[in-house]
Amino acid sequence: MMKIYHNPRCQKSREALLMLEQQGITHEVRLYMKDQESMNVVELEGVLEALDLDALDLVRVNEALWKEEYKDLELDEDEIILAMIENPRLMQRPIVINGEKGVIARPADEIKTLL
Repeated sequence: MMKIYHNPRCQKSREALLMLEQQGITHEVRLYMKDQESMNVVELEGVLEALDLDALDLVRVNEALWKEEYKDLELDEDEIILAMIENPRLMQRPIVINGEKGVIARPADEIKTLL
């Protein structure tokens, strides 16, 4: 079963979710932006491993919060991960995981690489 890390406010995330639904792909929706469903370090490290990315590659570096709070700091991998956990809006989206592989589904057609 695929898992989509979804932000309902994000158009690209809605497009990816729609594609999963239209293709009849069994999936779990992970609303990672909600406080009660926030990620922990182990989960985010698993996402990074599935995406085969370093933490900084998952950061939305054009996000105002990143520019204001983090851009000029010399952060290591663990510190970047903690920044994304504390501020999930810093994460690229949508993320779709299928088993041990994942993609940032922008555009939504990227999901096809997981099939």
